[in-house]
Amino acid sequence: MAREQIAQLRVLNVDFYPRETHLITFRDPWSFPTLFHPACNQLVRKHMDELAQKIVSICVSLGEYPTIRYHSPRNPTHEASVLCSHLARFIQLELDQYAKFHDDFPPPSPRPRGALIITDRSMDLFAPLLHEFTYQAMIHDLLPLVEGDKVYYKTALNQNEASGSIKDFEIGEKDSIWVKNRHLHMKDLLEKLAAEFQAFKAKNPQFAESDNPSSLNNIKDMLAGLPQFQEGKEAFSLHLNMASDAMNTFQKRRLADIASVEQSLATGLDEDYKKPKNLADQVVRLLDDNDITFPDRLRLIMQYLLYRDGLLPSDTQKLLAHAQLPAQDSEVINNLDLLGAHVSRALRDTRPLAQPPFGRKQAPQTPGEEESGLSRFDPAVKPMLEELIRGTLDQSIFPFTKPHLDAAEGLLGQDNVSQASLRSAKPTWARTRPSALEPRQRIIVFMAGGATYSESRACYEVSQSLNKDIFLATSHMLSPSLYLRQVGDLSVDKRRLDLPAERPKPQAPAHLFEREPQPAPQPHAKKSIGNSQSPRPPVASIGAMNFTSSHANMNGPSNGAINGHHLPPTPAAVTPLVPPSNNKLSKKDKEKDPEKKKKHHFFGSKK
Repeated sequence: MAREQIAQLRVLNVDFYPRETHLITFRDPWSFPTLFHPACNQLVRKHMDELAQKIVSICVSLGEYPTIRYHSPRNPTHEASVLCSHLARFIQLELDQYAKFHDDFPPPSPRPRGALIITDRSMDLFAPLLHEFTYQAMIHDLLPLVEGDKVYYKTALNQNEASGSIKDFEIGEKDSIWVKNRHLHMKDLLEKLAAEFQAFKAKNPQFAESDNPSSLNNIKDMLAGLPQFQEGKEAFSLHLNMASDAMNTFQKRRLADIASVEQSLATGLDEDYKKPKNLADQVVRLLDDNDITFPDRLRLIMQYLLYRDGLLPSDTQKLLAHAQLPAQDSEVINNLDLLGAHVSRALRDTRPLAQPPFGRKQAPQTPGEEESGLSRFDPAVKPMLEELIRGTLDQSIFPFTKPHLDAAEGLLGQDNVSQASLRSAKPTWARTRPSALEPRQRIIVFMAGGATYSESRACYEVSQSLNKDIFLATSHMLSPSLYLRQVGDLSVDKRRLDLPAERPKPQAPAHLFEREPQPAPQPHAKKSIGNSQSPRPPVASIGAMNFTSSHANMNGPSNGAINGHHLPPTPAAVTPLVPPSNNKLSKKDKEKDPEKKKKHHFFGSKK
């Protein structure tokens, strides 16, 4: 009956969590230790299967059957260097299997064929360590946000009110102020928030101070606009408070001085885009500063080690001594080796300094491109996407999973005109800028091991500047504090990590599998004489007996025969049905047959 009422049955591929319009996570922070912890090798294959299925679900939801490329680092030294290649092949197999059994995939679309790039955390080790001063990345680094299914920040709308007005405010896609401003640099954000708040007040003049606030018309106007005004006022108050709190922390922790050195370490260039000088002295000076927090000191040492492509073990210990860091922090530094970094080097090691995978950033060519001296660093994702779209991405570093089929399409470049008839195609000079109405190509970037908010910002920026739809997918979002903790956990006992893959599988309660106890055997009740199934006494045989005057004859033959019939011998182990007797009737039999009773006593009635 129910089957007849079902019109259609479809499987939804929603094994992921859209955090933003172009940011997707799996809410799986255990992916990082599973992929990079040395003791988790037996868990990697199963975990890659799960990741592949989730990534395929994203492609199916978008209606994309993309070409797949993966990061293959040059001269790898760490065991996890093959992670991207294996994961890419798992995804390719899952996609091919899905397309094989679903004739409607991929659906017809005027969009150019999409691209999927598989990379991992080892491609860019600087991004999780640097202090980022765009709004979203900065508050996740400096403020005590409550992160779970949603992001909350605890604050008071009015600093002059009592502490009882403090409550948690959600930060999400429903907040238009957040969506428009989350990728702005903090110095630009403060100016824009102030200007927008003044414009908001100008649009609601009924709430401004007036000469006659108690007039009936003013009260009516205020009541009519109260809900919208209150909602907008709370939103502006929230973001002004968060920006103010972040800037206070910025000044208290002397992050301007730290960031200046960090940018030189990450880019390999100073503010004038020249080779930096005396970086070691600047690092030591900051490590000795009491205003610098211990986590910031550790991040600074790790960045200096990455910049030098390894340090002498004695030099590392000296830096730790200057920073006054505990001994266990040295484990965090040494664990960078598991992510592909060179932690140590020999005294006479002539190995040149490591170069960024996409080259050094060039100085801005025009005054309009001038940028802040504290934000010169770009995550590796940004030049990777730019080269991919231009069609110049190196195939030796980012090979295809199917080079014989997809390489030619990739080399054509993403901006080239799709193949069409020469007569119908527009001339190239008429297509200098793609139309906004044309469907944009989709590019999916998967970052295994967690992604940073600076990388998310870079995807949005490239998407806007080069007219593409770029989606960043990852297992979880990384803040600098979470990244330090997870890198440190790579050397602890695996049992302390509490990995979900090694937890006991949930089981139903044991009582659901218990069999019902068998009923206890009932004691056999004494069977009544009137029961047809029970043995009956030989009443007929006894009635046919002949009585003689001899007392012996009344007792019957000595061998137990009755009227010439011999009874079968009774086994010794079996109780006879009729107990042996001297052929006298029982009391019940006597009461049952009164005529026989009189007959038995006939001869003794008279003497």
